[in-house]
Amino acid sequence: MDTTPPAVPAPDSSPRGSGHAAWPAASLLDAGVFSAERVKAEREQAYFNDLYLLAPVAYFVLGLDGVIVQLNLVAAELFGLPRERPGHVLFRTYVHEAFRHDFDQFVERVLNSSEPQRIQLQVRLRPEAREAGLPVSLLGSADPNGQALRLVLEQAEGKLAALERSEERFRRIVHSAEEGIWEIDAQALTSFVNPKMAHMLGCQIEDMLGRPLAAFMDEEGRAILERNIARRQDGIVERHEFKFLRRDGSALWATLATNPIFDAAGTYLGALALVSDITAQREASGRIWQQANFDQVTGLPNRHMFLDRLHNETRRAKREGACLALLFIDLDNFKQVNDSLGHEKGDILLRQAARRISERVRATDTVARLGGDEFTVILVGVGQLAGIERVVQELVTALAMPFALDDDSAQVSASVGVALYPADAEAAETLLRHADQAMYAAKNAGRNAYRYFTPALQQAAELRRNTVREMRLALTQEQFEVHYQPIVSLRDGAIARAEALLRWRHPLRGLLAPAEFIGFAEANGLITDIGDWVFRQAVCQAQQWQTAYGAGFQISINKSPVEFRGDAALYQGWPEYLRREGLAPGAIVIETTEGVLLDEARQVGERLRQFRTMGLALALDDFGSGQTSLACLQKFDIDFLKIDRSLVGALGQGDAGLALCEAIIALAQRLGLKVVAEGVETALQRDLLRAAGCDYAQGFLFAGALPARQMERLLAAQPTA
Repeated sequence: MDTTPPAVPAPDSSPRGSGHAAWPAASLLDAGVFSAERVKAEREQAYFNDLYLLAPVAYFVLGLDGVIVQLNLVAAELFGLPRERPGHVLFRTYVHEAFRHDFDQFVERVLNSSEPQRIQLQVRLRPEAREAGLPVSLLGSADPNGQALRLVLEQAEGKLAALERSEERFRRIVHSAEEGIWEIDAQALTSFVNPKMAHMLGCQIEDMLGRPLAAFMDEEGRAILERNIARRQDGIVERHEFKFLRRDGSALWATLATNPIFDAAGTYLGALALVSDITAQREASGRIWQQANFDQVTGLPNRHMFLDRLHNETRRAKREGACLALLFIDLDNFKQVNDSLGHEKGDILLRQAARRISERVRATDTVARLGGDEFTVILVGVGQLAGIERVVQELVTALAMPFALDDDSAQVSASVGVALYPADAEAAETLLRHADQAMYAAKNAGRNAYRYFTPALQQAAELRRNTVREMRLALTQEQFEVHYQPIVSLRDGAIARAEALLRWRHPLRGLLAPAEFIGFAEANGLITDIGDWVFRQAVCQAQQWQTAYGAGFQISINKSPVEFRGDAALYQGWPEYLRREGLAPGAIVIETTEGVLLDEARQVGERLRQFRTMGLALALDDFGSGQTSLACLQKFDIDFLKIDRSLVGALGQGDAGLALCEAIIALAQRLGLKVVAEGVETALQRDLLRAAGCDYAQGFLFAGALPARQMERLLAAQPTA
């Protein structure tokens, strides 16, 4: 309904109009003229008077002084005023105190505007009462003559009610919020916290009120807070991470999104902060950072953090004109400990080794584990070699002491390489590579030793890298060859078997013996691929020679100790390959050394049993040069003993050499083993061995290692049985 106050003639003071409010507007008709037009006007006036009096909303007419001049029935009943003579009553006295300023501005807008104005406020039905106000809506317009103010009042929700409901809604949100809410005053004292905030800190709300915000932070947080107080007073909205201290002393990591509070004059009153608990995220982030930068077994910096520190230390040394030493430590024989006692005991040894290393350097130095059994140490600010020498010697001595591993014990040693900055290298990566090369030099020198980097080591390292790269190429380009050395039966002089010996026909260096490259292959793991290739070549050759020269012909292949510790999956395809080539497994003999049998690594025993399960024959090479026990010979079901060439070489030079060979042959016969004598170079040696009962012999007396075609010519030249 349009409730704009109607512009109507004011009721007159005639008897008919008695009891009706008089309007301040002048009559449209001249009172002195009585005519049909006057009658019509009076009827219209009466009609509008009735509309005004009986309207369902409250109508008021105010003078310019704000006094209620006229009001209708609803207005009179609402305010409890007599309609006919309301008296000298100011409408403003009925306006709630909180809205009087708004009302005054509203009146001014009405008087200065040609359009109706609206406002929502609260009125009191009795000015002297202190009850809550009644929300109303006022629509006001000025009299056309500018002498009065006409108001229409409708009940409506007012500002206070809306404010109260808003405050109640805010209270519910604040008290049920999943985030902490913290308000401080201008002195950074706590003026409000919600229950969630108090719970996050393990406190009661009343225990927090009035206390400084800084009282709940650690020292670093207090310092950050102090720095940001001025910024907050400048109106800057900020977001920071802080470490709070809970009541029980534990840490609460939280983000504070802070908004400053100002009054109308721009005075800083305090701040309101939304506090989010990020403790779980921070701890998870810390764990991720820990895992990314520290070794999980020893707790030392890992390769990533070590390289970062090495770069930083070399840069600082360059700025300060200082020197540093980089130690590269490798634990000798650690793999055997891991293989024989298990990884759990191996981890215990690594932790103890890390502690021994750390205890012998300064807190300013860096100890790191690169991986496996490799550690590094950055010695900063070193002045003289004597100081470095002392530290390295202490480390070598300490790491050679036995390690107690719960109910077991183990003993390893350390090979240490030393590279100096800036003497050996200025770039961090180069310095690390040089220390690694020096470590390998220490290992090659017999282990349990240390070596300094020299340019010669760099040359050796380059040779090693180039050789490995060329060997990979040799496998794909068929540069490797298998030569065969005959093994002769001493009973009848016939070639009964052959030993397969690897050769490398290098395109530039010519034909290379294994001693020139096999060590590089073992160090880089390439030996397993080469060994597999030799096996398949030997199988094909044995099958051909068995077909041509008898089913009993055998070929022996050598297996490196490294291959025995390799993955068993490497050999799973061998039985199928033997079947496909139509060769009985016993035609292939696996030769290994005494050192392999003495190796306590679990994989060694598993590999020997794996070969035996396949049906392959086993031979023990270089017997008599080591400390093989009789138990090992029985445990691994050996088929052949090969007498070491050093014992064979002593034959004919005294009784002792012959006695040793005779004892070995007798022992083998008692155990049911066949005996092969290596390195036979004279007829006398052959005759003495035959007389002692030796089964087979090989050496330059018969032939050296021959290409397959030459070997076949020897086989073809033998008289057939």
